[in-house]
Amino acid sequence: MTIRVLLVGCGNMGYAMLSGWLSSGKLKASETLVVEPNEDLRQRAVGLGSAVAASNADLPAGLSPELIVIAVKPQVLRDVVAGYAGFADKSTFLSIAAGANVATFTGILGGQTAIVRCMPNTPAAIGKGMMVVFSNANVTDKTKLFVGDLLSASGRVATIDDESLMDAVTAVSGSGPAYIFYLIECLTAAAEKVGLPADTAKLLAMQTVFGAASLAAESGEDPAVLRKQVTSPNGTTAAALGVLMGEDRLKNLVAEAVEAARDRSIELGK
Repeated sequence: MTIRVLLVGCGNMGYAMLSGWLSSGKLKASETLVVEPNEDLRQRAVGLGSAVAASNADLPAGLSPELIVIAVKPQVLRDVVAGYAGFADKSTFLSIAAGANVATFTGILGGQTAIVRCMPNTPAAIGKGMMVVFSNANVTDKTKLFVGDLLSASGRVATIDDESLMDAVTAVSGSGPAYIFYLIECLTAAAEKVGLPADTAKLLAMQTVFGAASLAAESGEDPAVLRKQVTSPNGTTAAALGVLMGEDRLKNLVAEAVEAARDRSIELGK
């Protein structure tokens, strides 16, 4: 059995990543093995064609995966990772667990272990995510390329060289989808307040955010340029932006929110 990727945990994010790897052709099902104690979740992996095991004790002898992806909840991380210490000298570990730094892994697996830390966000579940990666010095260039290619099946991939910036990453892209969801909630409520029916208000808010984000991503223009293009002097958009941008209200509020999330990320990582 030639297993390239051993996926530990097949919850929503683990399953979404596995699905993306296989549907994109970046991996063959026969190159994957999933360890998942929950029978229902394990059967989802079976449905994709992956080999499965209920625990690390059930893994076949002689297994030597290129990559071990840790996709379990932070509260069980240490106990789970300890069960794979026997692979520390031959496999690279990729973690998508929030708050778990590289030192957490090397403390369990040893300082010579190759560790990649990734912060994904929830849109990765539909291939529209933002994945930010930090690799320790033990990770080879070949493996970095392999990991980047795999993660690209779930969205865009960025690399940072300073792990401490992961707290800022968490505050921007990790927590960021919730900010956008709340914006949609607020825009929907505002639309209802000015008389639109609830269903129409929700549709207008959601599609406007989706369309604007898509245009910003695909046009190649700076968002500030796009904003100016839609803002006629003394027009309706200018009136609204006068409220949002006056005294840098929205800019300051967003900055305060991101700083709060970053600071909390630092606290949780201690």
